[in-house]
Amino acid sequence: MLGAVREIASKDYSPAQIAAWSEVDRAEWDDWRLTRPAWLAEIDTVAVGFTDLEPDGHLDMMLVHPDFQGIGVATALLGRVEAEARKLSLACIFAEASIPARPFFERRDFRITATQTVECRGRDLTNYRVEKELV
Repeated sequence: MLGAVREIASKDYSPAQIAAWSEVDRAEWDDWRLTRPAWLAEIDTVAVGFTDLEPDGHLDMMLVHPDFQGIGVATALLGRVEAEARKLSLACIFAEASIPARPFFERRDFRITATQTVECRGRDLTNYRVEKELV
C-alpha cells in the first residue's frame, strides 16, 4: 500500500518528504498494527486498501492502492470505521488527512479543525486535522 504514498501523494509532497513518510521498519510496523483493530479491503482476493481505528476515535491510517483509487474502496473502508465507532458509542472520529486525502474527507462530512505541520524523519509535512461528529 505504500504505492498510495509514493504515487498519489507525490503530487503534493516533495521526493524527500515522500521518502521520509514511506520509510517503514517492518518489525516495528507489525507490532504496532497489533495494537488496534484494522480492516482490509479485497477485490478478487487482492488486498487493495486498509484502515484502522483507535479506541479514542482516531482513524490513524487509510490507504488504497493507486490502481484501485476512485472506485469506492476508501468509502467502503470509512463506512466500516464509522460502523465500528458507532458500535463503540464514540461521539466522533478524527484523522490527520494528507493534502490529497483532504477532499475525500470533506466530501464525507468531516470538517477541518486545524492545518498542521508535522515532522516525519526530519522532514516537515502539511496535513489537516479532520473530524466527523457521529449522530
